[in-house]
Amino acid sequence: MRQLPLDLLQPLRPSFENFVVGRNAEVLAALRALAAGSAAERSLYLWGEAGSGRSHLAAALEQAGAWRWTPAADPESTGISVLDDVEPLDDRGQVALFNRLNAVRADRRLASVVTGSAATATLALREDLRTRLGWGLVYQVHALTDDEKLAALEAHVRSRGVQVADHLLPYLLTHLPRDMRTLTAVLDALDAFALARKRALTVPLLKAWLAEAGEAQAERP
Repeated sequence: MRQLPLDLLQPLRPSFENFVVGRNAEVLAALRALAAGSAAERSLYLWGEAGSGRSHLAAALEQAGAWRWTPAADPESTGISVLDDVEPLDDRGQVALFNRLNAVRADRRLASVVTGSAATATLALREDLRTRLGWGLVYQVHALTDDEKLAALEAHVRSRGVQVADHLLPYLLTHLPRDMRTLTAVLDALDAFALARKRALTVPLLKAWLAEAGEAQAERP
């Protein structure tokens, strides 16, 4: 898989609107309701493999007004706290999150969203914390299938009014990082590259852009 100089890309800022839903309509609806203050349940745990979109959803919730939780936060701070990736927490952090979840359960002005890579039962965390994470709603965030990614990329290029060669999008899925933020950012960068050179969006043009981007990265001090 091609390594990209990702600092040369400009991925879209994560939001609920640019999240590609796939099989995750229920979790997206739950987070929208939480952000709108209309959710009955105020504690959510989202889990899924890398690239499934759970980090996108956590960042989108912050864009909608939530705040990023850290172990130093007051457990009783109002609003929606977000922790993206619970598993690296040390003992102190786990105790702090345990206290936050207890506070959320006791006070309707508080809410919490936590993400991880596995279901609560298999997390390598304190038993009491795993229990608290399971108190509220638990959703698996499902990664997009290749067909769903291809459909999403096709929709993205249509939204930009761009024409692409038949084999370009399958080539992207095969040869580049497979998360949607990177793939759409590559398409946007490639579109700008094509416009500047008055060329069509094709696999040879993508290869030329990748080569030029790699050379630019290598020339940096």
